[in-house]
Amino acid sequence: MKRYYFIFCKDDIMLEKCEDGTYTIPLAEEPPIPIKPWTVILNITPLNDIEVKAYAIDHPVTDQERYEMCPLRQSYYKLPFELYLKAGKCAELIYWDKNTRFCGICGGPMKFHTDISKRCEHCGKEVWPQLATAVIVLIHRGDEVLLARGRNFRSDFYGLIAGFVETGETLEEAVVREVKEETGINIKNIRYFGSQPWPYPSGLMVGFNADYESGEIHVQREELKKAGWFHKDHLPKIPEKLSIARKLIDNWLGE
Repeated sequence: MKRYYFIFCKDDIMLEKCEDGTYTIPLAEEPPIPIKPWTVILNITPLNDIEVKAYAIDHPVTDQERYEMCPLRQSYYKLPFELYLKAGKCAELIYWDKNTRFCGICGGPMKFHTDISKRCEHCGKEVWPQLATAVIVLIHRGDEVLLARGRNFRSDFYGLIAGFVETGETLEEAVVREVKEETGINIKNIRYFGSQPWPYPSGLMVGFNADYESGEIHVQREELKKAGWFHKDHLPKIPEKLSIARKLIDNWLGE
């Protein structure tokens, strides 16, 4: 029986080159890259009734013309979308496996109990993969929207206000708090837009639209470099297509 094998080396995933110049994930009966005695092969939920396996290798594949290593983010532009999404899930579970080798209560070894849970061999503590939930919001003011440049952005693009949800908060409360903390303004009419898995490493982005209510922009320097109001005819560089930030902006541009 052939299975999809999602193979990672650190933050890179191994892609298979097709004769027509496209890329896919290896589909084989056995692991296409030799495994070590200590390699953990994870069982992932099937894709279109095809079994899915995932594992990590110690060194990138560089000596085979058939395969190519690619950063997970960039695989969005090379893989069919459903394979990119599944790659993200595989990456998250590999990350979770590596970070739950020992019990946080007693220090005992954790062993798989099910495909997505582990149990401590000493005290019986059980753990499951956890997500870090974040909100992201496009704020409207008439014909303009608020865009910001974060201090941790790797290039000079402008994105949206975003942040992690804190304990005891609703998603909407987190939106209001993050906007107030990072820009000093008040918003209203918060509207759900959509959500997106964000496997960098284990996130869930929840997107919203909102309307400006009051206040002047005063950026939180620990988080942002700049922020301002932009008309659709005079936009700065905006996020890549793979992000929900871009989907929010594109939706606004198409209105």
